[in-house]
Amino acid sequence: MSDLFSLFNTSASALTAQSVRLNTVASNLANASTAAPTPEEAYKAKQVLFQTVLDQEDPDGAAMPVRVTGIVDSEAEPFPAYEPNHPQANEEGYVFRPAISVVEEMANMMSASRSYEANVEVMSTSRQLLQRTLQIGQS
Repeated sequence: MSDLFSLFNTSASALTAQSVRLNTVASNLANASTAAPTPEEAYKAKQVLFQTVLDQEDPDGAAMPVRVTGIVDSEAEPFPAYEPNHPQANEEGYVFRPAISVVEEMANMMSASRSYEANVEVMSTSRQLLQRTLQIGQS
């Protein structure tokens, strides 16, 4: 029985982690075309760092919850774009745009969404198994 509760804990932690990942990807997509007058002021894409957590109550490691350990800025340099009429353009007529690949971010969003859905399904199936187990005890 504790294995089922451990499974709920693991799936719940994964749901939380994937939710953070989805929000981070959404932020990256929302800022993909923003401009800044200097490279230092340009938006830096964010990436979520995950870590599995050893459950002390589960020494076999069958269910290992995941947690977000941080959100880090990308090391990719923003790229200059010559747009002399842009209000953010510097003296040379350049603006700096973040090095964000919309295609990669969309793939990341699809992956996070599918992971989220898979964990919802695990929790739903576990709940059904638990209900059936309780029904057997009632017979």
